Amino acid sequence: QVQLQESGGGLVRSGGSLRLSCLASGGLFSISDMAWYRRAPGKQRELVARITNGGTIEYADSVKGRFTISRDNTKKTVYLQMNSLRPDDTAVYYCFGHIPLQPLRRGDNYWGQGTQVTVSS
Repeated sequence: QVQLQESGGGLVRSGGSLRLSCLASGGLFSISDMAWYRRAPGKQRELVARITNGGTIEYADSVKGRFTISRDNTKKTVYLQMNSLRPDDTAVYYCFGHIPLQPLRRGDNYWGQGTQVTVSS
């Protein structure tokens, strides 16, 4: 069984920074593709950033140059460093993982419970 646990959300002023962490328990983290999504009030969930097991990274246009995704396979953790935060970054941020349970097997999709990020103007 795989569980993803986010931490690091909170309230910050516009221009501030936060770092989100997502700890994975279970599964083969080092060969997993991981991502951060967010859902703002009244909007659909959207991809923020993705990092593959090979280290390929992708960002949403709205966060390029401000957010950085990274991973530490030894700690089974993926991070999202968020700088120059804006009020429109306010959302619930979700950790996502496409995580295999065994080598050479297809992975399954897993979601964390979400962490609230609120940016005040």
